[in-house]
Amino acid sequence: MRTIDIHAHITPEAYIAASRRGEPWHGIQPEGVSNMNYNPRTTWTPQERIADMNSLGVDVQVLSTNASFYNYDMDASVVAAMAHDCNDYVAQLTKDHPDRFSGFATLPMQDVAASVAELERSMNMGLKGAMIGDQVNGKTFDEPEFMPLWKSAEASGAVMLIHQGGNTIVSPRSNRYHLPNTIGNLADRAVTFASFVFGGVMDACPGLRICLCHGGGYTCYGIGRMDRGWQVRREARVHITQPPSKYLDKFYYDCLTHSEEALRYLIDSVGIDRVIFGTDWPFDMATDWPVSWILGMESLTIEEKEAILHGNLEKLLGL
Repeated sequence: MRTIDIHAHITPEAYIAASRRGEPWHGIQPEGVSNMNYNPRTTWTPQERIADMNSLGVDVQVLSTNASFYNYDMDASVVAAMAHDCNDYVAQLTKDHPDRFSGFATLPMQDVAASVAELERSMNMGLKGAMIGDQVNGKTFDEPEFMPLWKSAEASGAVMLIHQGGNTIVSPRSNRYHLPNTIGNLADRAVTFASFVFGGVMDACPGLRICLCHGGGYTCYGIGRMDRGWQVRREARVHITQPPSKYLDKFYYDCLTHSEEALRYLIDSVGIDRVIFGTDWPFDMATDWPVSWILGMESLTIEEKEAILHGNLEKLLGL
């Protein structure tokens, strides 16, 4: 059975080379290859990466530059130049290994016009969309300034993969116990869903294709409370005329729930055609043997397993 992983990270080769020389790269100070972006496997050669994919049973990785390269708080022109180099690197890998790699762009989200231009350039190079964070310097994606990007992504058919970067909503309260990751990522994803929906973005851009990493976080579990808020609170109905649950099947969700019961609930909530295979390769919060994990699930039919592992992504990304 073919497998396509939408959630796999990579470090730009030029940054690796600069770091080995002890030199900064687009203003980012070297951190040493042994600690590079928290997992040196993101620096592996294509051949090393493909060998690991083979061991996991993954046929295609959709590569995304590590979230540590978002740098939305840096000078926009510097980050735009860095994104240009990152996206050239990923695009070249997809050309060199078209049967094994596809790719997402990274964008200078603090400059919406520059992000639109870079997304269009990246799509013209064959990339499939972009990976972005949940917020930009505290701004959520219902802010009107982001609308040109959503319109551009909708027009081009780009997939916007929402993946955390930096501090999460939990971080100001507790940095203990790895909670900013284990809880914060999931809370942030629910806020992002709510921002797109309550803010009217999905009504304004009905063809916008958004994938929420980590199973959409707490979105499905909390959708009933969002619906109740829409029913009883006037401010929740400013931009939308139907309850938030009606928008669940307007998004895509990777399967990375770490729980078969949670994945089953996700599928039943959003529809099997909206759930896709994603592993968070190669970080420690990934599932150890993700293909085997899906194939071994007794609650999924063979048709559902095929849809998750390859069918839905073949349609979504044209692979």
